[in-house]
Amino acid sequence: MNNILNHPGQFKQHLNDIIDSPENLADYIAEVFECPITIEDSHHHVVSYSKHSENIDEARISTIMNRKVPDKVLNGLWKKGVMPKLIDNDDPVIIPEIDEIGLSNRVAVSIRKKNEILGFIWAHTADKQLNEKELQSLKEAALQVKKLLLKRHQAKETSEQGHNDFFWQLLTGDLTEDGHILRKAEQYNINLDGKLAVAIIQFPNQVTERMKIHAYYLVETQVRVQVLFRLFDDNDFIMITRVNKGEHATKAVQDFIRQFIDKINAQFQINGIRGTSGFVYESPSHIKDSYKQALKVTEVKHKFPNKLDHLIAYEDLGVYEFADDLATIRNQIGYTNPYVERLRAYDAQNHTSLLPTLYVYLQTDSNTTEAARKLFIHSNTMNYRLKRIREIAEFDLNDPSQKTAVYLDLVINELT
Repeated sequence: MNNILNHPGQFKQHLNDIIDSPENLADYIAEVFECPITIEDSHHHVVSYSKHSENIDEARISTIMNRKVPDKVLNGLWKKGVMPKLIDNDDPVIIPEIDEIGLSNRVAVSIRKKNEILGFIWAHTADKQLNEKELQSLKEAALQVKKLLLKRHQAKETSEQGHNDFFWQLLTGDLTEDGHILRKAEQYNINLDGKLAVAIIQFPNQVTERMKIHAYYLVETQVRVQVLFRLFDDNDFIMITRVNKGEHATKAVQDFIRQFIDKINAQFQINGIRGTSGFVYESPSHIKDSYKQALKVTEVKHKFPNKLDHLIAYEDLGVYEFADDLATIRNQIGYTNPYVERLRAYDAQNHTSLLPTLYVYLQTDSNTTEAARKLFIHSNTMNYRLKRIREIAEFDLNDPSQKTAVYLDLVINELT
């Protein structure tokens, strides 16, 4: 152990003296702990790395060559439970060798500001074991390196409250002119050019600080979708996303939401997380519309939890988008669908299930075989029921207008 660690004040002071030189910082920490050091930002891009001997592992070589931790290594660290420990703890985490990703023994510590991960320090310990004093000193080093990372993100950190105010102005439509919006975005070093959409992750229960840390980290490490703004509004995690060039915009946003939910579920075992998104627009003045649409999907999913559980995008709502509005119109004029009411009355009197059969038939796009399968009945039974539906309801199953009207009214019935 380097003698400087017996004098923590001197160690801290020397780190502070060289804080503006990332290379010197990594080299000094490596000299003190007598092992190679890598400093990364929250995206796992290399900020600086120390000199090293010839005996280094594949993971370090690949990281330095690419200036970023390879996906293979990151995926392995997640699978082994290393990344959740780093995100949840201020203390250094001892990581045994993971041969399948080419990683030898490590000790790592996260660098954070409150509930936001700024980066990591990785000590490539190999056969060396850090004692308790060295582990605490590595934690102190992380506190000092935080100053470096904060300086590197100074533009991002400028006026955090103003940043959030700008976010809400975009969501609520307080700013309406693209030129004004783009000029204001420049003040926060935010690029609003490209394909933009609002995404909402709704948690079923109160969100803890630990969950927030994981959520912020997950959005910082996305590749296909860039999260420009994000904040928690009660149990809603609201984001403005921008899709990278060359990506199918809607699919990229949906994939991002699904992956986010999967990773949060894997870590916290939370059932009932809902993810939604609005239309993708190329004009920042339409962010307010995307936000309203994402909220609409969330609202509709609450009303039709079974049918729409896996739906994410507003454009996939179909007739469910208009169910509330149509129900209001129907109620105002006292309308009831005569075909539906005839079948309802017959079922009640004869203890049959012709109306539910019709609903399933329409949901399967009039596919008799598929409807029979979903109802667990024989195809002959299905055909007999359809014959009785035609006779009793006086309903033409070949008329698309009649089928559409009946289907809409059956959807509306689920709201009452």
